[in-house]
Amino acid sequence: MDFNVAPWNDLDNDSREYGNSGMDAGGTDFDAGQHGQQGEQELATKMLQIQSKRFYLDVKQNRRGRFIKVAEIGADGRRSQIFLALSTASEFRDHLSTFSDFYASLGPPNPENVPDDGKLKSEMMVKDNRRYYLDLKENSRGRFLRVSHPVSQTITRGGPRTQIAIPAQGMIEFRDALTDLLEEFGVDDGGFKGDLPEGRYMRVDNKNFYFDIGQNNRGIYMRISEVKTNFRTAITVPEKSWSRFRDIFADYCDKMKEGAGVGGIGASGMSEVNKGTVGSGAQASSPSSTSQQPNPNTNLDSNLIK
Repeated sequence: MDFNVAPWNDLDNDSREYGNSGMDAGGTDFDAGQHGQQGEQELATKMLQIQSKRFYLDVKQNRRGRFIKVAEIGADGRRSQIFLALSTASEFRDHLSTFSDFYASLGPPNPENVPDDGKLKSEMMVKDNRRYYLDLKENSRGRFLRVSHPVSQTITRGGPRTQIAIPAQGMIEFRDALTDLLEEFGVDDGGFKGDLPEGRYMRVDNKNFYFDIGQNNRGIYMRISEVKTNFRTAITVPEKSWSRFRDIFADYCDKMKEGAGVGGIGASGMSEVNKGTVGSGAQASSPSSTSQQPNPNTNLDSNLIK
């Protein structure tokens, strides 16, 4: 499978939200493009026809656990999709009941009473720092439930989102299909169950470095962000390569110490960081040491991230 994420910044463009979203949305939580090569299994699938749209609910499993891919296929063949952990799908199922009850209480559409942004009711779900936005909306084509989440975990406003739009009349049918899958496969996501380490912070000269640990369905990763006044960038290191990453740093530090008087504070500081943060988690003690501070730069991200 190969789905491309197209930028989508105009979240209130109703002509794109309802009918077809005009994008092929990649699954940022579950990296759908690589699963076929990593032993992904499809455990079950359901297809729903709701007005002019088809929805596919696929329960999938890889080495990190189980999840549900929801794909929306428009009348013109364009596809949008979102990925839900099983526990998130269970919460979404409950929200569908609430939204359906609210929709039933609205009565016939009245264009004169529609809010400017078209939103009739909104809720939010949070799963492992991923925010899912549920918006019951109304436009000239009717009422629909938009389900969206940011492509990046760290950019929650203004960034691209992946989304599907469920016609309001089909929310109950969608809920029932989701319920059938959850009753069969449960709500256990699998994967890492413990608490992740807190983020760390280090300042060197005029640069700030942030070390943040996160998790998605592929596993645990470390995001290393470099921040200056008007510059910022980030890389992501999967947990399985932390030891190798640490060893490469340590090797460079040793070689610099063996050089012509090079090393000192800079080299020892780097050594402490990779030993304390990337490696065992011990506190660094050099002048460029790390501290346990949350990353205030919530808009940091990189194209390499998941």
